Amino acid sequence: MRWLREPLIWLVLLFGALLYGLPYSEPLFRWLFPDLANPLWHQQSFASLTLAHLALVVVSELVAVAIGLGLGLAVSRPGGREFRPLVETIAAVGQTFPPVAVLAVAVPVMGFGALPALIALALYGLLPVLQGTLAGLAVVPVEVKQVASGVGMGSWRRLWQVELPLAAPVILAGVRTSTVINIGTATLASTVGVNSLGTPVIIGLSAFNTAYVLQGALLVALMAIVIDRAFGLWLRRLNYHAE
Repeated sequence: MRWLREPLIWLVLLFGALLYGLPYSEPLFRWLFPDLANPLWHQQSFASLTLAHLALVVVSELVAVAIGLGLGLAVSRPGGREFRPLVETIAAVGQTFPPVAVLAVAVPVMGFGALPALIALALYGLLPVLQGTLAGLAVVPVEVKQVASGVGMGSWRRLWQVELPLAAPVILAGVRTSTVINIGTATLASTVGVNSLGTPVIIGLSAFNTAYVLQGALLVALMAIVIDRAFGLWLRRLNYHAE
């Protein structure tokens, strides 16, 4: 029964209970917000909004990981090291540029929908992945790389079989940070017509309906905690096997 002591199990159960129970919680929210005519979100199901939100985060994070990991590997090789400051600067700009501003620029060109939202989220999640990749590759001991080269490994074989496995925990920590950030940031996708858990939040803000905001925000916050805890468990297992 050791698995019952794992907080992730209880967090997932709590998230499922909240997702199931919210559609039946109108008496609670009517009591909490007696001045609101419609205190419970009914336009779409919370389950469909959750799936749409997860899909948005997963796709944008896959793009961020592919680009961040690829750039990190490229500029850590001897032939690409001179481009490292440029790549880090561009990634930092993408992180500091507000997602709302990216959406404002992208929408007139691409129109409303998922594409501008995915671009904004991928740019926003790029820097932690890149930094995690560079930091992970940097902590691989020089002696280990020398031994790998000494037994006849080429540079690419050494990268895939030695460096990346040793750097994996640090790289995964960067992906963890990026994913958790994007779970919260994905709520802004609803400003460009994409269904997500941000939909009740954005509509609630525009209609001065605090109950809608609270319902969407609770699910987003708990989703972020669940995903963060899942990454933490994965990292512990990686570190355990590394030892």
